[in-house]
Amino acid sequence: MVSILILTKNEQQDLPGCLQSVSWCDDIHVYDSFSDDETVNIARNAGAHITQRKFDNWSAHQNWGLANIPFKYPWVLYIDADERVSEGLRTAILQLDPHAGPAVAYEIRRRDFAWNGRWLKHAQISPFYLRLFRPDKMRYERLVNPVSIPDGPVAAIEGYLDHYPFSKGFRFWLQRHLGYADMEASMRMKDLDKGVRFSVKKALFSKDFTEKRYHQKGIFYKIPGRPFIKWFYMVIWRRSFLDGSAGITYATLQSIYEYFIVLKTKELMNEHKRK
Repeated sequence: MVSILILTKNEQQDLPGCLQSVSWCDDIHVYDSFSDDETVNIARNAGAHITQRKFDNWSAHQNWGLANIPFKYPWVLYIDADERVSEGLRTAILQLDPHAGPAVAYEIRRRDFAWNGRWLKHAQISPFYLRLFRPDKMRYERLVNPVSIPDGPVAAIEGYLDHYPFSKGFRFWLQRHLGYADMEASMRMKDLDKGVRFSVKKALFSKDFTEKRYHQKGIFYKIPGRPFIKWFYMVIWRRSFLDGSAGITYATLQSIYEYFIVLKTKELMNEHKRK
């Protein structure tokens, strides 16, 4: 009852392992942004359906895919090439009765792994993601780190989606997050122009994880010294030091990413003043 959706752009290194982890499914769709490596050939040789579209931004790209890709089944499991479906998650999905309740989406727990293979259990900031859903009941908002907006109730499912963000090395991680910082800064400027108001109440007490995260990020972007606050939050409050040197290094990298956003936002503000 479940189709697989994999987003790709030059993923010849990670895609084979990803495809192997979902080989139990007979409806795998690789949604590619015109890769110029072996990604498409790898997908084709694995028997996956291929859809290509030029990437513009995350939410627009994802929304187009859900609306236009001809999925065989009414439920979709969405994963990235650097993610793997664990044995536990596969079992839970295959045993799931999608008609048993009113849920239109399921929260899946994700495990982020460091470059040394260690699970960043404490350093990981967002452990829950809406990745199993009915495509006609899901949409996305925001240019980067999109927010999942389900049109209906949400439930939870057992098992883990395993994520390997450093599979291509530190340089690739930093380059990717420089791009993310550009988009985050652009979103920050749009929020300022629109006068968007974020709710402290929703940021602290909302039962909807997606809504809660959205308002937390909006409020967080208004706080000075964010890179230091994020490092303190991850290392001390979330106790990422319990993940060893990998946990502290990951917290430091996340703080650097936050500083990228600060610098890019200042750059855009200065450009706006000069106009």
